[in-house]
Amino acid sequence: MLDRKLKVARVSTVPFFIVTQLSATIRALKDSGAAVTVISSDDDLGDELRKLVGSDFLAVKMVREINPLQDLVSLFLLIKIFKHRKFDIVHSTTPKAGLLCAIAGKIAGVNIRLHTFTGQPWVTMHGLKRHLLKLCDRVIGTLNTSCYTDSFSQQKFLVEQNVVKSNKIRVLGHGSFAGVDLERFSASRFSEDDRKKLKSELNIDSESKVVIFVGRITKEKGVSELVEAFGRLVLEGQDLCLLLVGPYEPDGFDIIDNIINASIKNRIKIVGFSNIPEKYMAIADLLCLPSYREGFGTVVIEAAAMGLPTVGTCIYGLSDAVVDGETGLLVPVGDSVSLANSIRTLVDDEDLLMTMANSARSRAQTSFDSNLYSSLLIDEYSRFVESP
Repeated sequence: MLDRKLKVARVSTVPFFIVTQLSATIRALKDSGAAVTVISSDDDLGDELRKLVGSDFLAVKMVREINPLQDLVSLFLLIKIFKHRKFDIVHSTTPKAGLLCAIAGKIAGVNIRLHTFTGQPWVTMHGLKRHLLKLCDRVIGTLNTSCYTDSFSQQKFLVEQNVVKSNKIRVLGHGSFAGVDLERFSASRFSEDDRKKLKSELNIDSESKVVIFVGRITKEKGVSELVEAFGRLVLEGQDLCLLLVGPYEPDGFDIIDNIINASIKNRIKIVGFSNIPEKYMAIADLLCLPSYREGFGTVVIEAAAMGLPTVGTCIYGLSDAVVDGETGLLVPVGDSVSLANSIRTLVDDEDLLMTMANSARSRAQTSFDSNLYSSLLIDEYSRFVESP
């Protein structure tokens, strides 16, 4: 329990991040005695956020893209809220919320200003936009009291890139944003009948191996390479189904529309966004996340808790989430051939698949329990408040 009733603001550009990854943390903070206010844009998941925090949700429109006029309006509103509410701690995540909160918190005189980095969009960019977004992250690192990353490899990268000084950035526990809710992400919640019913509804053959992708349907998540690798495996005779769970980005539609071979297209099941991805993980055999950039890859440990190994890319973040050769396999970015080979390695070797599944589940349960991460975060908050 906290020594006194702290007033904490958790801020994200969009509700998605709060709803999908911070629910357990917010409940734990409230149970500890903290007064938690969530600030975010109000979009399709706004109602879900209201269910989580009730009247403690304040809607402030923040846009992901660069929009000087809207960003100034958002900044003014945040300054006004911070001054009025007199929060002890403002803790942001996502790039735009991080930048706006760093500036607003400093102007409003918030004593403890924290930010968690969960990946850098500018890593895959070039030119002026890369330099501008990197500068924004430097502002976040400079103006905040302290920062966190969700992986050790990302921490190392940010320090080496001179974005944040080494004495101002930490990783909680073994990494990840907030751990994984082991009660929610548990295969035991789903019976054999539940699995059979869902497979039937999706028109997936009971004997087919299921490869699942959970995330935004977009190029930078490696979906193009995944579809190409999947097509290669199906055409060579593998009995596979690909399950895509997540919202479309604008370029995602083109990726799917470019699937020409009908026999491949029929084996790809597009679910769209789901707030219960664990239901679909329950019918899968392995997760595939061939992303170009990840801060950590929370979905990897969520899948691991469900007993799924991961085939991912060898990038910072995922190299922390996946123990290569033990809880999954890592391949080069943008390499559909290596991706296909690694998926084939697992689906062709049932013993190896099960060994990695068990290792992944054990690691998730031992090192990434959300209860542990909530305790670590509460300890951090207490440490800052108690410091002179």
